[in-house]
Amino acid sequence: MRSLFLALLADESRYGYEIKQALEQEFGETLPALNAGQIYSTLARLERDGLVVGESVEGDSRRKRVYELTEAGRAALADWIDTPVPGARLKDEFFMKLVILASAGLADPKALIAGQRREYLQSLRDLDAMLATDGARPAAELLAEGAVLHLKADLEWLDLIEQRLPMREGSA
Repeated sequence: MRSLFLALLADESRYGYEIKQALEQEFGETLPALNAGQIYSTLARLERDGLVVGESVEGDSRRKRVYELTEAGRAALADWIDTPVPGARLKDEFFMKLVILASAGLADPKALIAGQRREYLQSLRDLDAMLATDGARPAAELLAEGAVLHLKADLEWLDLIEQRLPMREGSA
């Protein structure tokens, strides 16, 4: 979120609430709900780190602050822009959970896989419903469609795990 905030502050100074609105306008329901505490604690950390500077609005009884990028913030934003997002996801929580619990005999691997498959399928249904109702935001639509593609790949991966991973009967 830090880098998104920097990007939103790149062209103009904003209040925390304006940052929240901009993110919600672009991503709608696809973005986890943001509360004011998250917004302002992130801005406080950015200010502490010297990436933004906040200025109190004179005469405002609510102690409103408007934020803008510092030169260090512009440099951090430029680095973020130039750095690709890592592609490989080798640290997968479900897979680690499956392997450790199965090897320790603490859970039935087939039951874990079945539960994860149900979770992925429910997530697909939720995303399909979101796409059916939230077509007005192209960024949100593309984000949801990307998540759908990832979930479909994850479902195929579960099939591969079932085929290749030794499954002991009667574990748990």
